[in-house]
Amino acid sequence: MSQYITQLEVSLNDTQETKFRDQGFSKIDVNLNKGAKGNNIYLWYKRGSGCPGVTRIQLSFTDDMGKGLREAGYHRVDKNLNTGSGGDNIYLWYFKGTSHYDIPIEDIHVSTEEPDEAQRFQLGYEKLACDLNRNAGGNWIFLWVKRLEPTYICDLIATDSFDVDSSHFQQGYIRVDENTNRGAGGSYIYIWYRLTTDQQKALRDLQVSINDDEYQSFQNQQYKPVNMNLNEGTLGKNVFLWYKADDCSFSPIKAVTVMVNTAAAESYERAGVQVIRKNLNEGTKGRSEYLCFYS
Repeated sequence: MSQYITQLEVSLNDTQETKFRDQGFSKIDVNLNKGAKGNNIYLWYKRGSGCPGVTRIQLSFTDDMGKGLREAGYHRVDKNLNTGSGGDNIYLWYFKGTSHYDIPIEDIHVSTEEPDEAQRFQLGYEKLACDLNRNAGGNWIFLWVKRLEPTYICDLIATDSFDVDSSHFQQGYIRVDENTNRGAGGSYIYIWYRLTTDQQKALRDLQVSINDDEYQSFQNQQYKPVNMNLNEGTLGKNVFLWYKADDCSFSPIKAVTVMVNTAAAESYERAGVQVIRKNLNEGTKGRSEYLCFYS
């Protein structure tokens, strides 16, 4: 019988490491504070097949991000992944869902270098967009998940309010945990997606428009816009995400994420990841961000 992740924990010191080891947890031997000040922090997990598996993992770095997760029944691991570093307070949340959008996670991985990041897509992993060293300096550290079955992106939305988060989580959406308006002021904008195991329901291509001419061009090409200006509330350009689901000349999309470390774009592209080199913060003084996807 296939095994999958059933529990997650985080250790902040040697005493907690001993405790989790004695309880039968396995350790991912990568310091989540690598390159930054602070505690040596490690992620631990259990695998099994006789109880419900973890199907979704989210990260929060503000209290507002956690509110909808709590209301939707996610479990928070009460350890700050940036403890002692001076960075954002980052918490890991997980959910054991049973809807047809919930596919158990069989493996998790932590990356600390760009080449490893790019290759993870080729191995069937999804990237969580939040840097675990967010605003702490040090290495770019990301969490990755791999599911029991191949999955594809079947739906995309975006939000500019935390008030609707709980509803979206309950409907099976996964939030891409990086604000597309990072550093730009304006609304907190997040992209969300849902998964399917059916290739026929998968989205096939993504595009980004950063001016009116591009908006009109993608509309003429029968792309559909996601419902939100990704620069909402700023003085920057109107930035829209577009998708196409019915063009079989494109392969089904397996993963989508937001890239803040834009210097990694070249290594991603060498690994076959599609990097849309248009700044999601176009026209603002915010962080440069790209949308990436893998088919």
